[in-house]
Amino acid sequence: MNKREFVAGLGSAAAWPVVARAQQAAVPVIGYLGVQSADDDYKNVTVPFLQGLKDTGYVQGQNVAIEYRWAENQYDRLPALAADLVRRRVAVILASGTPATLAAKAATMTIPIVFNTGADPVALGLVASLNRPGGNLTGSSNLAGELSPKRLQLLHELIPSAAAFGVLVDRGFPPTPATIAELQAAAYLVCSSLL
Repeated sequence: MNKREFVAGLGSAAAWPVVARAQQAAVPVIGYLGVQSADDDYKNVTVPFLQGLKDTGYVQGQNVAIEYRWAENQYDRLPALAADLVRRRVAVILASGTPATLAAKAATMTIPIVFNTGADPVALGLVASLNRPGGNLTGSSNLAGELSPKRLQLLHELIPSAAAFGVLVDRGFPPTPATIAELQAAAYLVCSSLL
């Protein structure tokens, strides 16, 4: 073996790891955008999310990576956190909660966003309709706003003599006008039944 063959062989050997890495499939990266802290969100959202991934064959650290971003209940941080996930070119964003979903939607029109929210996603303008969401957003909602009048009715049934009920809201993310209107209509019905 002459010197030229040796150097060529050494160069080829040095390139093997690069070629091997290039031939490996890239691991998809999921961006997780949470309103709360990791501790607050972990048990109720993160554990079921990771279990769902596992049930479909995806295991964090093996064949999928997850970039977590937590707002620590500081909603003003969400736009920057969402923008960071977009800059990292994640394959999909999981937005946990309405404020996180709104921030993710504002950050990208191309990266798919899967959300869970308590509000009506159509009323918020997240999706065009529930059966055909369109765009890059899809997800689930427990329609908490639509259930608010029912909750008021149940409170009235539990305490029939009560003439007033208070509603506590998060000033950082107040209820939608539709939710307020539904609560006012339900309150009117409850109050008129007291007459």
